[in-house]
Amino acid sequence: MILEMKVPSPGESITEVEIAAWLVEDGDYVEKDQPIAEVDSDKATLELPAEESGIITLKAEEGDTVPVGAVVCLIDMDAKKPDGSSTVSSEQPSVNSEAAANSEVVTNTTVETPKTYATGTASPAAKKILAEKGIDASEIKGTGKDGRITKEDAIKAVPSMGTPPKGAKRSSERKKLSMLRRKVAERLVAVKNETAMLTTFNEVDMQPIFDLRKQYKEDFKAKHGVSLGFMSFFTKAVVRALQLFPDVNSMIDGDYKISYDFQDISIAVSGPKGLMVPVIRDAQHLTFKGIESEVKRLAIRAREGEITVDEMTGGTFTITNGGVFGSMLSTPILNPPQSAILGMHNIVERPVAIDGKVAIRPIMFVALSYDHRIIDGKESVGFLVAVKEALENPVEILMDNDPKKALEM
Repeated sequence: MILEMKVPSPGESITEVEIAAWLVEDGDYVEKDQPIAEVDSDKATLELPAEESGIITLKAEEGDTVPVGAVVCLIDMDAKKPDGSSTVSSEQPSVNSEAAANSEVVTNTTVETPKTYATGTASPAAKKILAEKGIDASEIKGTGKDGRITKEDAIKAVPSMGTPPKGAKRSSERKKLSMLRRKVAERLVAVKNETAMLTTFNEVDMQPIFDLRKQYKEDFKAKHGVSLGFMSFFTKAVVRALQLFPDVNSMIDGDYKISYDFQDISIAVSGPKGLMVPVIRDAQHLTFKGIESEVKRLAIRAREGEITVDEMTGGTFTITNGGVFGSMLSTPILNPPQSAILGMHNIVERPVAIDGKVAIRPIMFVALSYDHRIIDGKESVGFLVAVKEALENPVEILMDNDPKKALEM
């Protein structure tokens, strides 16, 4: 019996996927639930497991974009698992030797294309593309009839990067972007073109949080199995600020504003396939332990490629931390359809004035990018000041003056 394997739906809004990589070859024997392919959607890369055991016949190539529900391979469930390896037996040397000899002859034989008036001449479409790239037709070797330069030749042509130093070995690679990366690029351009994005900045004295972590982090980790990081403090501070300034927790839908009475916080995580943004659901109900546990769980799943579309769908506000890569200051770009995003940065000891005296304190610059169509300057600045106040007074504002109880010690 032949089983037709179809592309399952990775999510409600996804209509097509791209075959990122086949993990098996045509004619291989596969076991049930064995991963046979990686498929890219515009939100995540997911593994496609075999639905049954048998011999597989591939029906799509790597890089193909196929609609959800399309047949991508066949599995012959009646086929028996082959014994041992599938290497060619030594009883077939004559055929293979002859094929190899023929291959060698073809490889080592150069067939000269006769030169005519068409040699090196670009087709109209190719001529236009070459002009846009600033490439002279004489630099291109045509693959069309009689050496004519085709449109495909022009598309593949790469502008010269100048004369390389004598003896230098240089190369370039042309690689198609994944569907996820293409979708990210499309959304980022749309954000710049379709929103009135502005960014406001502030700085946070991180010393109070440093002191709390120094005092409680060992006991916290021993009791809860997770580290007491900065993300729980920032998430708590953001949740409070969103409750004080609900416009920042709103979105635009055409001529309407959608406001939420909950705070689902998206956190940007760098994964093997690019930036992932999983969501901490109902962050307003979570404790410090709950937030740190959820951040760790989602980060591990994202980095191991196990994150699901549902875990990255939604979110009313995003926190991104460029500081882990050493960024001092940046203007984070909105995560549509959200209206605001908070950027964290690295912590650097800086001289600051405290009570009329200069002191060295660990300072972090923070940035809030927001959509000015729905959030006014008063709300954006007030929101960021509220975040700053909570981070600089965590015991009073975030822990109700009882750190041990807040950390469940």
